[in-house]
Amino acid sequence: MPSLWTPADWPARLAELEARTGDEKQAPLRRDIRSLGILLGQVLREQAGDVLFDTVEALRLVSIARREAEAASELPAALKTLDEAQALTHAAAADAATAYRLARAFASYFELINLAETNHRKRRRRSSLLDATATPQRGSLRGTLRRLRAAGFDRPAALRLLSHICITPVFTAHPTEVARRSVMFKRRRISDLLEHLDNIPLPPAELDALEGSLLAEITALWQTDDVRSARPTVRDEVRMALDYYDASIFETIPVLYAEIANAFDAEYPPLNSGPVALDPGPFPLVVTFGSWIGGDRDGNPFVTAETTADSLAMARQLLLHRYLTQLAAIFDQLASSTNQAPISDALHARLNLYLDELRAASHTLLEDHFPHEAVRLMLACIALRLGGVPTSTMHRNLALSPHASLTPYRDATELLADLTLLRDSLATNCGLRLAEVFIDPLILEVRTFGLHLQTLDIRQHARVHEAAVQELNAAQSNAAAELSPQTAEVLATFRGIAEIKQHVPLAITQYVISGASSAQDALHVLWLARLGNVHVEGTATDPGLQPVPLFESIEDLRNAPAICRELWSSVAYKPLLASWNGRQEVMLGYSDSNKDGGMIASTWEIWKAHRALHEVARECGVTLRLFHGRGGTVGRGGGPTHRAIFAQPLDSFTGELRITEQGEVLNWKYSDVVLAERNLELMIAASLDAIARPDLITNVNDNLHLTGAILPAWESALDELCATSFAFYKHHIVDNPEVFTYFEQATPVAELEHARIGSRPAKRADASATKQRSMADLRAIPWVFGWMQSRHVVPAYFGVGHALESFIDANPQGLALLQQMMRDFPLFIDIIRNVEVALAKADFGIAKLYASLVPDEALRNRVFTTLEAEFDRTRRMVLAVTGQTDLLERNAVLANSIRLRNPYVDPMSLLQVELLRRKRSGESSEELDRAITATINGISAGLRNTG
Repeated sequence: MPSLWTPADWPARLAELEARTGDEKQAPLRRDIRSLGILLGQVLREQAGDVLFDTVEALRLVSIARREAEAASELPAALKTLDEAQALTHAAAADAATAYRLARAFASYFELINLAETNHRKRRRRSSLLDATATPQRGSLRGTLRRLRAAGFDRPAALRLLSHICITPVFTAHPTEVARRSVMFKRRRISDLLEHLDNIPLPPAELDALEGSLLAEITALWQTDDVRSARPTVRDEVRMALDYYDASIFETIPVLYAEIANAFDAEYPPLNSGPVALDPGPFPLVVTFGSWIGGDRDGNPFVTAETTADSLAMARQLLLHRYLTQLAAIFDQLASSTNQAPISDALHARLNLYLDELRAASHTLLEDHFPHEAVRLMLACIALRLGGVPTSTMHRNLALSPHASLTPYRDATELLADLTLLRDSLATNCGLRLAEVFIDPLILEVRTFGLHLQTLDIRQHARVHEAAVQELNAAQSNAAAELSPQTAEVLATFRGIAEIKQHVPLAITQYVISGASSAQDALHVLWLARLGNVHVEGTATDPGLQPVPLFESIEDLRNAPAICRELWSSVAYKPLLASWNGRQEVMLGYSDSNKDGGMIASTWEIWKAHRALHEVARECGVTLRLFHGRGGTVGRGGGPTHRAIFAQPLDSFTGELRITEQGEVLNWKYSDVVLAERNLELMIAASLDAIARPDLITNVNDNLHLTGAILPAWESALDELCATSFAFYKHHIVDNPEVFTYFEQATPVAELEHARIGSRPAKRADASATKQRSMADLRAIPWVFGWMQSRHVVPAYFGVGHALESFIDANPQGLALLQQMMRDFPLFIDIIRNVEVALAKADFGIAKLYASLVPDEALRNRVFTTLEAEFDRTRRMVLAVTGQTDLLERNAVLANSIRLRNPYVDPMSLLQVELLRRKRSGESSEELDRAITATINGISAGLRNTG
């Protein structure tokens, strides 16, 4: 029997891979999904039996029937099929073990469909690069450079702009990735096999072998526990994030810079024939990386001074292993002999210094073994300075003594100097091609990662610092007083920072203050840091430690400019700013501001704070860098990152930004080199666009279409929308205790603990917590998680419909104005498009089943009716403003993906409701908790969102 991927003819298959438009380009995705579904069905029959397979099929078919009836507006038929699905689910979930296997079956399908869609993204990316003459897409780097050229920027000017750009993705410890590490490794193997199937043509035997390997991997995936048996430790979370460096990031850096160089050469052809080689030395450094994992102790008692040191040690160990592996590979490939090509005098002198140091310790085997291979000698010396151990392949080949060593590098500058010497020697002695292929990629990595891989931010809540300052001041007058464990840990943290910075000063440079609400919050951190012997001032060799206020609530966002003006103008702070070269970082919180005020208020207040902070920074002579604390879901500031970067206020961007990346977002963006390169390119291109604003230069007749400029009428409209939506959200959500009760009872938020997603508790349990259970102490992640799992998706749209409708009703030309903003103003486009996606993922037919879990019928009806009415209103208003008849009308790919997923998500939702009902009625067992967690995993995979 031929493979499921066997084509009728290979030219037709190639045409599908090359297709740029139309239905043909989606054919490979449909084939992958269909074939993977068949393979999964085979595995289910083999592993779980025909009965389970038949139940899965029955639930899938009735769910499809319900969706088709809804699409045809046949509501009685839709309700009938929903009842049938509930009855099937009730019978199938009679025992927890069967319920667990059912949930796993549907979740496994989503694992596979997600991988197929991800592979198709890579496929489409490659296809877009095939035709060099095609018009580059808006948002791509080439597209941005073309518009810069049209606006009058020449190559040197464009390169100067690029030199201002630096993007820093910061990986966070927020627990939104439900997959275990072992599952993620299996994902990557399946992804590799799918990619291999595109390497056409393939002989029948190879196609069969690939299909057999896929079957084996799917079987292994089924036999692997998807539910963690224990909550991950902070160390586990560090390892999961570091895995992305090996999976893609290390390899992505040279690819990214090559793409940048190629884009410049394509849009700004060099004067001579042929492209200009990329010189990694002076080329602008446009990306670095950061992390919170192991440093973020806000509400996480498991992050201590010890775990912070451990996190940094793990990062450094990974990086050194990477460098040594690369050096060993270059050593194997470069055997340039001085008998064939000379070396530079500078390299000769540096090499002699190292050999003299080895000779002084009686280590001469190295030069004896390679008397004429100076390049290899230099590579070996670099490895020794990095602390390379003799057990490595290179050192075994060299037969070095276990005690052979050279003075370690003090910093990355010294390592770069040696690599640059080697590169320049090769380049000037007929080896430029060798330098470009073998040495330049390593230089780019060293420039990006230094000797520390990533900066680790420390984060703690302002109230914890305030409590520590008060306690330590009191203790000064009472020598016998014993410090509380919380304050003792605060002191230990700063002492640990001081110790770390003595050895790796670049590893920790920022201290993020959650819940910042005054200038005093930053001064508290400085006082505590000095008490812990941290040198906060910047020097030539140590950038110091800068407090970074994080403004999270609507009130704090509004007060942020005045707070920063007070801080930056203070006598105590000005000398510090000078030591930091007049640079200051401020963080804006998307998750908590959304939870506090709703979608429009959060987005608009952040935008206004962003603009005002830059105005204050200019007044105070400060160069401001903003750190955007965005979550994965729309309800936590998620959405396309490049679109959000472009939507920044005019004249309020210096070119540098830091942005959080977390949970399922990491897998979506960084699981593969092609995806990681594309993600970073989009952010760089959007930043270049936002700092140059070429459309503003080339606009005709004051047409502000997508220029980023804002008309007074637009600003007034957003002020009105913000005030209306905030008041509505606050009245119906924040100040209504019934909503919190409903939320806890109608969603699976209480089960988050059993899912063991992350090391961090869902609620605060420190000095920043209040005394009683409340929405105030609930973190934004479980808040969004509960609403997303139950298909209400409230944080992403509540208040939006009311605000839009009220504005249109109150203003005769209101709808026309909003439609103009939807065409021309990037921020408003971003808001509405993000809301549209959330609406498409919500389902109030399913949400009503979750509502039935609320025992108080009157409360249930009051809250559900309010939520459903706002959902319906928002849907109507979004369609009116966009001029569409259906949601996602202009995003066919996403619409099709959601349509394809719903018949598989729905059974898991029904199953989850059934299991929650049983648990709420008093049933209790590990098997039941495990089954509920499996539904959580499956729904998260199906919606591609957790929290």
